[in-house]
Amino acid sequence: MNKEKKLKKPIASFIVLTNIIFWPLFCLVGAVSILGFPAWVIDVMFCISAWSSTFAFAALFHKIYPGQHFIPFVKDKFKNKLKLSVILTASVLQALLFFMTLLLVSNHSDGDPIFTISSWGMLIYFFFKNLLGGPLGEEIGWRGFAQIELQKKHSPLKASIIIGFWWGMWHLPVWFTTGFVGIDLIKYILFFMISIISIKIVMTAFYNLNQNLIIPIIIHQFFNFFIGIINGNLIVLIMYNAIFYFVAAVVIIIINPKKVLYGNRLH
Repeated sequence: MNKEKKLKKPIASFIVLTNIIFWPLFCLVGAVSILGFPAWVIDVMFCISAWSSTFAFAALFHKIYPGQHFIPFVKDKFKNKLKLSVILTASVLQALLFFMTLLLVSNHSDGDPIFTISSWGMLIYFFFKNLLGGPLGEEIGWRGFAQIELQKKHSPLKASIIIGFWWGMWHLPVWFTTGFVGIDLIKYILFFMISIISIKIVMTAFYNLNQNLIIPIIIHQFFNFFIGIINGNLIVLIMYNAIFYFVAAVVIIIINPKKVLYGNRLH
């Protein structure tokens, strides 16, 4: 019986297939929207498109890890006991950045509502839509596989910058649905990429302190959720996000608790 041939460039194959799956799914979201389907149908389609990295990883799994099984592999990423200190530190950090952004935006609100959501029901709906359409769909592939695999060859910091860049580029179709053109689009993309790479570094640092995939899922959730509920100019919001998370990433790199960003931490 022949052994299944192992994939030579698993991360590159994963990134390519993730984009191949995502683009048509995202176009389908646009088509559903244009055809006038109810908002909940559009939300469901968007959530499905966000799982493209998980779909790609599952499709490639047996060629990446011959002889292993996908479900036990994923379960293994959640088996370590969660450390309350890690969760609280990451949550407090993000809450602080959120309130700083909120304060800056509120000073220029001109009497407009500070939040995009006006009821608890809609807030809960947005929270879970955001969770399904972002962290849960993306973290298994981008963090559970790509980041960890790349850390076998590079430092966590270098791996974070590489994966952060390609994770950001995966969002390319989304950029052109913002309505921005010219210099505004360039600003949006620049601030978006700085935000994504910075939050990736933050995720890696906290994940390596407590190797459970729940950690990056929580950080990713707050990252998306907080900016989504603030009512303000999107470019301004993404600019504040870029600045604050970049500063947070730099501070973490300098402090480097337990050397979580240097050296090959995962094997």
